[in-house]
Amino acid sequence: MSPTLRKHLALALGVAMLFATEVATAVAQPAGPSPAERLRQDTEAIHALGISGVQARVVAPDGRHSVATSGTADLNTGRPVSPDGYFRMASTSKTLVATVVLQLEAEGRLSLDDTVEHWLPGVVRGNGNDGSRITVRQLLQHTSGIHDDLPGYSTPEEYYQQRHDVYEPERLVARAMVHAPDFPPGEGWAYSNTGYVLLDMVVKRATGHPAHQEIEDRILRPLGLDRTRWLGTSLTLPRPHARAYQLFGPGSRVDVTDQIPVDHENLSWVTTTRDENDFLRALLAGRLLPTRLLAEMKRTVPVNAEVQRLWPGGRYGLGLVERPLSCGGTYWSHEGGDGGYITLNGVTDDGRRSAAVSMSEARGDTPEHILDQENAASALIDHALCAGGHRGGAGELPLPGE
Repeated sequence: MSPTLRKHLALALGVAMLFATEVATAVAQPAGPSPAERLRQDTEAIHALGISGVQARVVAPDGRHSVATSGTADLNTGRPVSPDGYFRMASTSKTLVATVVLQLEAEGRLSLDDTVEHWLPGVVRGNGNDGSRITVRQLLQHTSGIHDDLPGYSTPEEYYQQRHDVYEPERLVARAMVHAPDFPPGEGWAYSNTGYVLLDMVVKRATGHPAHQEIEDRILRPLGLDRTRWLGTSLTLPRPHARAYQLFGPGSRVDVTDQIPVDHENLSWVTTTRDENDFLRALLAGRLLPTRLLAEMKRTVPVNAEVQRLWPGGRYGLGLVERPLSCGGTYWSHEGGDGGYITLNGVTDDGRRSAAVSMSEARGDTPEHILDQENAASALIDHALCAGGHRGGAGELPLPGE
C-alpha cells in the first residue's frame, strides 16, 4: 500500500502579557497550557478522532524528553500504549536512503547527476521511460516522472489475499514500466515510491551491499539507534508494539499488523519515537553529512497540487520535506504511513527541537478522515516545535523530563 503523505499547518500557542506601567507591576493574562500539557491534549485529540492508539515524544533543546500516550495498543485486551513502542517506519525510511546516497556522493562513489542508466542499464525502459534521461537527484526529489504503481489493498478481502505477498525490487520497477511517465524528467513533481526502489538498487550496485546494510553501518550503528531495525519479510514486530488497524469503512476496522510490506527493502523498517527524534536531530545538526551536501538535501521544489492539500506550503528536497511553522520559519520532516501505522515528525532547522507522533490506526476510508487525521497530527508537531513561541529554533522553553 503506497504511503499517503499527510500534514496540516496549525495555529501556535500564544501567551499574552499585560504590563501595568503606573505601578510598574506586571500583570499576566491567564497563560495557556504548558508545552507538556499541550502535548497531552494534542495526543488525546488524535485519539478522539477514533484512532485506536497514539504515542508522541518531544525533545527539547537541552535534550530532555516529554512523552504522551492515548488510547489502547490492543482493542481486544485494552492494553495501554507504550511510550517506547515499536512501529513500522514506512516512508520515513526514504530519509535514511537519501542520507546514504549523499554520503556516497561525498565519498566520490556516485554523483547526483549520474543517470539511472549508468547504474542500472536497461532497467528503466519502455513506454516512454528512459533511464538515460533520469538522474539520481531526480529520483531523490520525486521529479523523475516515473509513474508509481506499487501493489496495495483497499478492502479487507484484498488485505487478506495480499498481506503475505513478497515482491522483489525488479518486479516492482517492472510494474511501473508498464506506464508512460507522468511527465518528462525534471518537469514536474509526483511522489514515486518506485523511484526509491531504484535508489536501493543503485546503492547496492555502487557498494556491493543492500541499502539496509549500508543504513545500518553508516547511520544506525554510529548514532546508537539500536531500536531501528530492518525486518525484511518478517511478519513480527519487536515488543512492545501496538496492534495496527485499518479503517476500511463503517463497521470495517481490521487488524492489519500481520503483513509483509509490499516494498520490503524500503518499508520493512521498524523504529521508536525516541530513535526517530534522534535520527532527525543528528541529520539536521550536521552529524551525518558534510555541510555542502546537507545544503543540497535542503534545496527544495514545490510539491504538486494534490499533496499541497496535505502539506500546505510544503516543499520537497532530497528525501526531506520542508514545511512552514505557524510561529515563523520552517521545519524538516518525512512522515510515513503503511500497514495501519501512520507517523508524523519534525525537527527545527538547527536540529535543536524535535517531535514525533505515531498512530496505530489509519483512517483511510474517506478523504475527509485522512485529512482529519493528518490535521490533528500536524497540529501536534507544529505546537511542539513552536513551544515557547520560538522562531526558527531560538528561544524555546524546555519541556519537563519524562
